[in-house]
Amino acid sequence: MIDAERAEAWGVELRYEDAGGTWRQVPEATVGGVLAAMGADQPRPPPSRAWVVLAGEAVHVDGAWELTLEDGTVLDGTGGSLAPDLPLGYHVLRRPGEPAIRVVVSPGRCHLPDDLRTWGWAVQLYALRSRDSWGIGDLADLRRLAGWSRSAGAGMTLVNPLHTAAVVPPVEASPYFASSRCFSNPIYLRVEDVPGAVDARLDLIALSARAKALSGSRRIDRDAVWALKLSALERLWERFRGDSGFDRYCDEQGPALAGFATFCALSEQHQGPWTSWPVGLRGPDSPEVLAFVDEHRGRIRFHQWLQWLVDLQLQAASAEIDLVRDLAVGVDPAGADAWLWSDLFALGVRVGAPPDEFNTQGQDWGLPPFDPWRLRASAYEPYIRVVRAALRHAGGSRIDHVMGLFRLFWIPDGVDPREGTYVRYPWQDLLRILALESHRAGALVVGEDLGTVEPRVREELARARVLSYRLLWFEDEPPSAFPVDALAAVTTHDLPTIAGLWTGADLDELRALDQAPNEESTRALRERLRSITGVAADAPADAVVSAAYALLAQAPSRILTATLDDALGVVERPNIPGTRGERPNWSIGLPALVEEIEVDERVARIAATLDASRAAVG
Repeated sequence: MIDAERAEAWGVELRYEDAGGTWRQVPEATVGGVLAAMGADQPRPPPSRAWVVLAGEAVHVDGAWELTLEDGTVLDGTGGSLAPDLPLGYHVLRRPGEPAIRVVVSPGRCHLPDDLRTWGWAVQLYALRSRDSWGIGDLADLRRLAGWSRSAGAGMTLVNPLHTAAVVPPVEASPYFASSRCFSNPIYLRVEDVPGAVDARLDLIALSARAKALSGSRRIDRDAVWALKLSALERLWERFRGDSGFDRYCDEQGPALAGFATFCALSEQHQGPWTSWPVGLRGPDSPEVLAFVDEHRGRIRFHQWLQWLVDLQLQAASAEIDLVRDLAVGVDPAGADAWLWSDLFALGVRVGAPPDEFNTQGQDWGLPPFDPWRLRASAYEPYIRVVRAALRHAGGSRIDHVMGLFRLFWIPDGVDPREGTYVRYPWQDLLRILALESHRAGALVVGEDLGTVEPRVREELARARVLSYRLLWFEDEPPSAFPVDALAAVTTHDLPTIAGLWTGADLDELRALDQAPNEESTRALRERLRSITGVAADAPADAVVSAAYALLAQAPSRILTATLDDALGVVERPNIPGTRGERPNWSIGLPALVEEIEVDERVARIAATLDASRAAVG
């Protein structure tokens, strides 16, 4: 029998309202599995090691105390309240005989310029290839697209998560199944832009020719790409004689980078997930790992160098235009973050979503969630690092499944996605930390608030100045009625492209994959698209694309985005949730190279439409 009071105290819901408005009772086995994964053997979770407060808010403290501000200034006192004019940032409170408390002072609202009205392209970077790409879109391609689109009037580029994947094959295709969300994927490096590459040109010619030939197929072969890039990068590393900028980067990133690079080197030495490694290597602080570090400093340094190179090339791309970087909702359980912070993850469950109109079987994303209470007891350190990384060299971040700041749908091992349940998180703390990092970075935040959303969630996000995410596919109202504080788009990576919906190709693929598509809803969506755009039922897909973006241009929202997939008439969506090996998710290149995109009339037409709309509201 489940103890309802204990479940409530630990944030585990016994029933929830689904996307259709029906209340679902959660099986007792699910609740028991979730509580067990949390180690919830006490009536309540452990106390917090962080006080997250608003600027100007009085903070009462009992007894003698000492507060060390982030800049090193030390304040002390006895009883009463901390000074209400504490600076924004991360401070440390110490009291005799008690653990230190992190005091986080937040502005409570994310950075958002009042006059922001802009547009940009939404890009899957891996799919964006040029004549110089090594079989996959890279950061030089992103820099070129950014500069070209800025010349057409764009003010931002929305890019898929650039989080790093495992460095050993098979290379993970999904940018939402990251090894680490704190570091970026070196597969996106442009080898020719690496320091020393010009001098090593003769060593790279053969590798470059083989890699560039991979772009002849729309199917992206990450294993082949990474093998060639890794070989080239290892040759350049042998020539590397040091750089003060590299040293500064390593110092700045500190133990997190060292731990990540150690994991990469370990994973090259040991097969399989880290949970199958020798016991002494299953965590970062063991004597065995320290001994490994002593023996493999050169290889660890190599992986740190790769991250520095990515950072340099990402900075160059961001100098062309504001990048809005996507932040994935979780990580690979076999990856670096799960190894570094294994004690903070609930490794016996996965994150997903309950059934909805477009995914009738529910979704299991295979991602282990942070345990909300262990995360709180850690003073939110991993969360801070993840958010900070997402805002690095960026004008903003789009947080995938932003409702996860409030609650996540947990699915215990062995449980069908339709029988999972929601677990609540300390959302106020998480939202305030997000606002502080946004303020510091001078970067806006977009919350992907699609799917099952509690009414108060959007209210709280709006109060924190997190932009909503509104899609033509989902909204009952026309774009002209979309909210101002939003990013407006037609579709996203998990949903049909305009051409895919209009031609029926997307529905055909879902049927072929036995995905139990909601055919009635899909046909209704196509009819609604025809109705609101005013196109004929037999109009060509390109005409429907143009009409759909002309309609989107009427939205008063602060940001409008268009996908290059739509502009180029692509019928395949980047990803079909619920599939993995059945189709090449996240591995379909665009049908045109960057050089061709720049002169494509369809692309130019959409750019002109969106740019004119921004000029009209500006």
